[in-house]
Amino acid sequence: MTTLGIETSCDETAVALYDPARGLLAHLIHSQVATHAPYGGVVPELASRDHIRKLLPMVDGCLGSAGLAGPELAGVAYTAGPGLIGALLVGATLAVGLAEAWGIPAVPVHHMEAHLLAPLLEADRPAFPFLALLVSGGHSMLVEVAGLGRYRILGQTLDDAAGEAFDKTAKMLGLPYPGGPQLARLAGEGRADRFAFPRPMLNRAGLDFSFSGLKTAVLLKARELARDGQLAEADRVDLANSFQEAVVDTLVAKCARALDATGLQRLVVAGGVGANRRLRQRLRDELTARGAHVYYPRNEFCTDNGAMVALAGSLRLPAVAVPGGRVEARARWDLEDLRQP
Repeated sequence: MTTLGIETSCDETAVALYDPARGLLAHLIHSQVATHAPYGGVVPELASRDHIRKLLPMVDGCLGSAGLAGPELAGVAYTAGPGLIGALLVGATLAVGLAEAWGIPAVPVHHMEAHLLAPLLEADRPAFPFLALLVSGGHSMLVEVAGLGRYRILGQTLDDAAGEAFDKTAKMLGLPYPGGPQLARLAGEGRADRFAFPRPMLNRAGLDFSFSGLKTAVLLKARELARDGQLAEADRVDLANSFQEAVVDTLVAKCARALDATGLQRLVVAGGVGANRRLRQRLRDELTARGAHVYYPRNEFCTDNGAMVALAGSLRLPAVAVPGGRVEARARWDLEDLRQP
């Protein structure tokens, strides 16, 4: 019952094969960082073109390494949204075309559902129900997960996502693209207590996030410290660490608040920011002391990947009986619109 997973929602081209009995059989990820670095961000048209070039050879590569042929598969899962519409359409049209040719079902997968299920790829996997913190460049949300397709959004960002704030702050500090991981590394060299940046929305009830004001606070302090338009290295590292600590404080506090509100004791952390070492350390130290258990996918599956899509598709596959299917792609797609299969 092996499922092929295809991920093309943004700037990673990813393919994987997952079998419920045997686990992950093969996976490949192609990063487009070098393509987009000269522009300081993802260029949608270039992303789509690169997916077109890379995707089919990667499918062949995964099948070859697993010793499987297309018609032997149970289905083809693909990210149908949310994401860049052109990039999504590349993966969706190939997935549906392959499914039609092989006589197997095509399964459209919600990108954020795939992320929150990614820890199920690991040996230490959470049981339902659990709380999910989804933190990436495009999303910051807390989700109560009662079961597959049974999701309730408890809080989400009102402006910039946490990963977006990392990237934009990194750009202010003159760090190369992609800035988020660069800023996290720089923060390890600085002091977290030098600048008293705000902890957004912690002084009010609720579980929503807002990171634009924090980003602005860093910008104003950086302008104040700059001499002839340049920041001293000591200032850069302290700004980076103080900013990171403010984000981590906010995320950890909101997770603790959500666990209290729901009575849950299992927390899943997924998305690119979920790989941040400081965030993991703080969650481990503070939430486990409360009796909660924190689950993560391995680092390579925190960012966009085909393995999580193949897994999510395999879980939804029994409800999809028709070979082939209609091409589905949505730039926006509310997680709560999903249904239990």
